Amino acid sequence: MSTTPQNWRLIFLLLYLLQVQIADVFAADMVLDADRLNQTPASLTEYFSVLEDPGQTLSLTEVQRSDIASRFTANHAPAASLNYGYTTSAYWLRFTLKNDTARLLDRMLEISYSDLSDVQFYQPLADGTYKSVATGFAQPFATRPYANRFFVFPVALPEYSEQVYYLRIQSNNGMVVPIRLWELQAFHTYERKDYSVQAWYFGMVVAIAIFNLLIFFALRDVVYLMYVSYVMSFSLGIAAQNGLGLELLWADTHRWSDISTTACFTFAGGFAVIFIRKMLNTRTNTPRFDLLLRTYVGISLLVPIMYAAPPQTFGILSNEIFNQSLTLFDGVGVILDVGIGIYLSLKHQRSAFFFLVAFLLIAIGASISILRDLGLLPFNTFTVNAMQFGSAIEMLLLAFALADRFNLLRLEKSKAQDDALKAQLHLVEHLQSHERVLEARVAERTDKLQILNCKLEALSTTDGLTGIANRRRFDEILDSEWSRAARMGQALAIAMLDVDWFKKYNDHYGHQAGDDCLRRVAAVLAGNICRTGDLVARYGGEEFVLIAPATDGESALTMVRKVCEKLEALGLPHELSAFGCVTVSIGVASMVPDKALTSDVLVKYADEALYRAKEQGRNRAVLA
Repeated sequence: MSTTPQNWRLIFLLLYLLQVQIADVFAADMVLDADRLNQTPASLTEYFSVLEDPGQTLSLTEVQRSDIASRFTANHAPAASLNYGYTTSAYWLRFTLKNDTARLLDRMLEISYSDLSDVQFYQPLADGTYKSVATGFAQPFATRPYANRFFVFPVALPEYSEQVYYLRIQSNNGMVVPIRLWELQAFHTYERKDYSVQAWYFGMVVAIAIFNLLIFFALRDVVYLMYVSYVMSFSLGIAAQNGLGLELLWADTHRWSDISTTACFTFAGGFAVIFIRKMLNTRTNTPRFDLLLRTYVGISLLVPIMYAAPPQTFGILSNEIFNQSLTLFDGVGVILDVGIGIYLSLKHQRSAFFFLVAFLLIAIGASISILRDLGLLPFNTFTVNAMQFGSAIEMLLLAFALADRFNLLRLEKSKAQDDALKAQLHLVEHLQSHERVLEARVAERTDKLQILNCKLEALSTTDGLTGIANRRRFDEILDSEWSRAARMGQALAIAMLDVDWFKKYNDHYGHQAGDDCLRRVAAVLAGNICRTGDLVARYGGEEFVLIAPATDGESALTMVRKVCEKLEALGLPHELSAFGCVTVSIGVASMVPDKALTSDVLVKYADEALYRAKEQGRNRAVLA
């Protein structure tokens, strides 16, 4: 059927009306110019139009319909995040980005809150349709378009374009939505710093755990084992809360991923209570409190069974209810810990002061996190990391409590020994005198051992024959200077030196004379290459190497030619040499390092130049 001119006019009229209607719907939306980003990201909160979906039933097609699209609310105040507290609703976020330049803009969209269960990102395509990416805390890590502990979506904005994007977000935990748009390089810089901070925290945790685990094996005191179990469980809870658990530990376990945070904190609460019972001796000091603690531990032991069984086994309708129940249970544990700390502190028990302050800090950190999730506190660096700040100080305080307990045990033991040995005063004095002599000897031996360790460290990086740096030291410094030169964009030069006809020298004059020759060559090198940062090392056999940071090829060539001249002027006899004295051939290479290459390429170039120096008659320096 052919289309008449009247039909075409009708179609154009309908398209025009549709365009006007869409323009009216989006008229209130603010538009972010993606080209204005630099090292500072842009928070999208004020650019969002938001639609609540209480029934969790709306699709993208439905929210784009004019009658539903008009229900989006815009004009949000500038803030770090949107915060809707604990809610069962799904939320649709609409925002618009524009690119007024003639180039494609690559940007990174980051949702820096890892506890969102379901995140769907809709990115427009060239044909007008949308590409959907579905991920979330309850989804396998492989669903994320970019590997990060948060939710990160690469965005490619075509030249001279203005595009509308959609996000659908749903969560069993707090609905906190901090979204920022990053320039690509700035995001990668921020990402490295973020993971470095996490590495510092968990590195501290592992160090504390290993140290106390070693003490447990040495003393066989279960208190240290309970402390290690508590520290590791709590840190796993932090890892789950921060998204690192899903990224690094349990990437494809759906149910565990959704309940891992509260589960790990519940395990930590159980171990903390056992730790407190042993440390504060609550069975004797507070029998009533001890009964509550044992009950709490008994319930905590049931938690692994509840995790292993299907949710319906215990009438649990959803992970959301399960998480909220465990969060309440964890809160009870913290209240018990703080209550016992207060009670025993009032009874002037020293260890209780440490526990009181430690668990108050973690309680404050947990409260700040909950209030942030409820929307009562802003989303910022402090509120996001409150649990980590509190737990780091708490772990250190508990470590001090263990040290204090150890000291108290020592004092009690010393007092008991004094009481038992009062009748043998002279023997005690003799033993004490002997102990002082032994301690002095131990201190003396310890000092000697430290000196020997320092010497050993120096020997491990020093060539025993020549007294200059050895091959190991050269490799370490070369890799370090290569990385530094690559960061700073500076040239790095090395030179490889080979004593000419050294085998003939060795065979003719003997090995002792050969060793003395190498020492003389090393002395000439060390005496003439003396700039700060330069390194002269023995590479092996009769080969020596030089590292010259921030030095181009010509400057390096000038430096080593002086070495050739000085050595020839020294006139060490060598009857089998064409020059009648000991000489060296030198290959020089210099380049500005490329991060895609390794330092081996520079060594290769210098070695090739050394080969050419030998081919050209020796006793000379050649630049690669």
